[in-house]
Amino acid sequence: MSRRQQQATRPSLDSVLRRAHLSVSLIAIVTAGLTLTIAALVALRLYSDQNLRLVARSMSYTVEAAVVFNDALAAQEALALIGVNEDIDHAQVSDSRGVVLAQWQRPRGGARYQVEHVLTGWIMPASLSFPINHNDAAIGTIRLVPHSRGLLQFLVSGLAGVLGCLLLSIAVAVRLSRRMEAALTAPLRNLAETAHRVRRERAFGLRVPPAGIAEINQINDDFNALLDELEAWQSHLQKENASLSHRANHDSLTGLSNRALLDAELQRAIADARLTAGRAAILFLDSDRFKHINDTHGHAAGDQVLVTVAARIKRQLREGDLVARLGGDEFAILLRPLRHSADAEHIADKIIDEMRAPIELPGGGGIVTSLSIGVAVFPDHAGDAAALVGAADEAMYRAKQLQRGTRQVARPLPPYIEGAA
Repeated sequence: MSRRQQQATRPSLDSVLRRAHLSVSLIAIVTAGLTLTIAALVALRLYSDQNLRLVARSMSYTVEAAVVFNDALAAQEALALIGVNEDIDHAQVSDSRGVVLAQWQRPRGGARYQVEHVLTGWIMPASLSFPINHNDAAIGTIRLVPHSRGLLQFLVSGLAGVLGCLLLSIAVAVRLSRRMEAALTAPLRNLAETAHRVRRERAFGLRVPPAGIAEINQINDDFNALLDELEAWQSHLQKENASLSHRANHDSLTGLSNRALLDAELQRAIADARLTAGRAAILFLDSDRFKHINDTHGHAAGDQVLVTVAARIKRQLREGDLVARLGGDEFAILLRPLRHSADAEHIADKIIDEMRAPIELPGGGGIVTSLSIGVAVFPDHAGDAAALVGAADEAMYRAKQLQRGTRQVARPLPPYIEGAA
């Protein structure tokens, strides 16, 4: 199983907390409900026992005279009168010899009576024997078997109340648990989402918002501090990479591009020109008196001349053009895109004119130098990058030979003759 599948099968923190809170709430509520129910049943049994004794005492007073005179009819009427109004299932009066003088039985019929009879047997006392006294002497016994007519209704209403309280408590517990989950999981979710985006997108500028829980807020602060360090380190690396890239592709003295960058950009410019049927041009430039200046005025003066020449060349170029120092006093210019071949010649003329102004030297004074320029245009003078560079170089040497400080255009390609070998 892959790591992503394993993460998908794992429960979320919300679900774990929700199940835990719900389980704890149910256990607590059910335990409390059972405890209250058992306590209520015990209290009911004690109450029923006391009530049965009171009924027995009341019956003993009522049937005392009937037992003394052995009047079974009077005893029967007394038992029936009290038994009908009290929760009695069976009542029996016996004399001192144990002979039954009278008894009363509640009518047994209907499903409700049977249910109440079973519940009474489970909850109420089984029976009660109470003495019948006359002049502080026992003259008989009254025996009562309880029967609670309202027990079923009491239990049903009690269970309904407990169930209602249980449902209400569960609803309140779920509500409170969800608020607790939100307070706990929301900051953790923010932390997890931020960490995920930082890992996937390298977005070190993100920060985790403050949390309401002290421990989680401390974790967020530490994580944000770590992101601060990572962001600073990333910025440092980007600057270092940019600096290294610039050094790899630019001349340290003049700040111009070097030959490697020029070659790469020339290949790209020719590829674009082929796709669009456009043009690109290379200008080769060489200083005419640089060796003399270097030998006469020193290397510092030579460096100043190179820097000034580079600046003057850049001022004559367009935004998309590229100028590179090839080494020593040699420069090259890539013109892209080029609408007309004459545009390259026009730019070369402007550079030659710009060089007529004297260059100030570090030790004071000024010196005038010039550039010889060779111009080659793709596809007029060459069909690829290497041939175009060679054509511009050859044109530059022709300019030096004919007249320094001028420009020459490369020789055009010979016309293509169909069928030629």
